[in-house]
Amino acid sequence: QVQLVESGGGLVQAGGSLRLSCAASGSIFSIHDMGWYRQAPGKQRELVATITSGGSTDYAASVKGRFTISRDNAKKMVYLQMNSLKPEDTAIYYCKTEGSSWSGRPFASWGQGTQVTVSS
Repeated sequence: QVQLVESGGGLVQAGGSLRLSCAASGSIFSIHDMGWYRQAPGKQRELVATITSGGSTDYAASVKGRFTISRDNAKKMVYLQMNSLKPEDTAIYYCKTEGSSWSGRPFASWGQGTQVTVSS
C-alpha cells in the first residue's frame, strides 16, 4: 500500500503565500505523475497542478502564474508553492500520486487533504 501525507495548509490573508508538502511512503517502486487537486465546499474536486516524473508541469488556468508545483524524487515528495492567494483558493487540497508498486501493480493514491483558507 501507498500512503500520502499532506502538510502546510492553514489560514492566510489574501495576497499571502503558503507551501504545501506531500510525502509518499509504502510499497513504491517508481512514481510517475504527482499532482494537487482541491475541493471547495459545494463544488467538485478539481485539478490544480500536475508534474510528471520528467518534470513537465500543467496548471489550472485559475492558478497559472501564482502557483508552482515541484517534486523531489529522492524523497518521494511533491510540493505546491502558492503565492498571491485569493479567497477563491479556499478549499481542501489533496495530493495524488500514480506509480508502480514493488509487486508490479500500478497504484493511484490520494492523501487525506489539508485545509487552505484565504481570508479577504
